[in-house]
Amino acid sequence: MKSWKQPTTAALVSGSLAAVTSTVALAACGAAEISRPLAPTNAVSHWFFGERATRQDRFSWRHTVVGYATHHAASLFWAFLYEKFFAERRARATPGRLVGDAVAVSAVACFVDYQLTPRRFVPGYERRLSRTSLALVYLAFAAGLAAGGALLNRHDASAD
Repeated sequence: MKSWKQPTTAALVSGSLAAVTSTVALAACGAAEISRPLAPTNAVSHWFFGERATRQDRFSWRHTVVGYATHHAASLFWAFLYEKFFAERRARATPGRLVGDAVAVSAVACFVDYQLTPRRFVPGYERRLSRTSLALVYLAFAAGLAAGGALLNRHDASAD
């Protein structure tokens, strides 16, 4: 298993990609379901601003930026676990294995988010989106992790 520094650095890449891809999915699902693309991201800030945040529809520095920053930080946390436990395997992984590992981490994140986390700290976007959209968001998150893993593999291969 790698040191703490290596997965931390790698998680900045895979976690950032996962945060962006899942935020795009949040916006697309918000636009499709409730005609409010920023509402799901705003809802993430409920942990800090209370339930009122789950009803915010438009951009605001307070809700949108805090919601995205919170989502990005959580994405980095899950990406760190992905990198810590799958990086060795990732180096020789097929695209299918990269996706499978990323889906596994995303599934664990979903389980923890909705089964183990106190209500105040659940993501919040479930209050604005359907379960189908939530599944799409977690799949987009997995796609971002896998894309980050593939990008890191390319970088590592070119460095050798």
